[in-house]
Amino acid sequence: MLILTQFLFRLSFGLALAMTMTSPRRVTSGYFRNHLYVLLGLNVLAALVAWQAPERFSIWPPLAGAVMSYAGAVAWLYERPRAGRVLLAVVAIAGLTGAWLATPPAVSAAAESPTATALRWLDAPTSGLLLGSTLAAMFLGHWYLNTPTMELAPLERLVLLMGAAAGARAIVCGGGLVMQIEQVGVPQPAFIALRWLSGLLGTLALCVMTWKTLKIPNTQSATGILYVAVIAVFLGELTSQLLSAHASFPL
Repeated sequence: MLILTQFLFRLSFGLALAMTMTSPRRVTSGYFRNHLYVLLGLNVLAALVAWQAPERFSIWPPLAGAVMSYAGAVAWLYERPRAGRVLLAVVAIAGLTGAWLATPPAVSAAAESPTATALRWLDAPTSGLLLGSTLAAMFLGHWYLNTPTMELAPLERLVLLMGAAAGARAIVCGGGLVMQIEQVGVPQPAFIALRWLSGLLGTLALCVMTWKTLKIPNTQSATGILYVAVIAVFLGELTSQLLSAHASFPL
C-alpha cells in the first residue's frame, strides 16, 4: 500500500508540474483540461487509500489535490489559463507534500547522516518529476495527433525536462546505491540492473531517440517512442520503490 500511495503522489506531483511548465499560448486548452481529469483520478485513488489507512497516510493532500484538479479543469473549460496554471501548481504542491508525509522514517542510523537525509528528501521530487514529465510528454505527443498545427517547441521542452529529470534521478539513486553498497554490499543485483537499465539508462536513450525523431519532424513516431518511455520509467520507478522499501537510501 505504501508503494502504491507513493507512486500516486509522485506521479501527481510530476504530471501537474510538467503541465504547469507547458505554455498555454502554444498548446490548446483541451490538453490541460483533459489531463487534469487524470490528476483527479490519481488523487481520488490516493485519498481512498489514505481513508482506509488513516494511521499511515494524511488524507488532506490527496483531497486537496482532487478538489484543485476539478477546479483546474473548470478553469481550462472556461479558458482561464492563469487560474488554471495556478491550480495546477497547487496540485503539484499537494502531491509532493503527500509524498513527503508518506515517507517512512530512516531504517538505520546510517540513513540519518546529512547526505543520506538530503537524498531521502530528493527521492520523491526527482522520482515524481521523471514520472510526470515522461507521461506529460507522451500525452502532449498524442495531443499533436488531434491538433497537428501546434508548434513543436512545447513538446521539445518536455523532452528536455524528461532528460534533465532522468539525469537528476540518476544522481540521487547513484549516490544512494554507493552508500548502500558501502553499508551492506550490492542489494539484489538483478533488480538493480533492471532498475538502471530500464528506468534510467533506457529512459535517457529513449529521450535522445525522441529528440532526434522530432527533428525530422515526425510527431507520430516520437509519440510511439514516448509510449515505450512511459513503460520503462514506470517499471524503473516501481522497482526503485521496491528496492528502497527495505534499504537505508533511495535506490
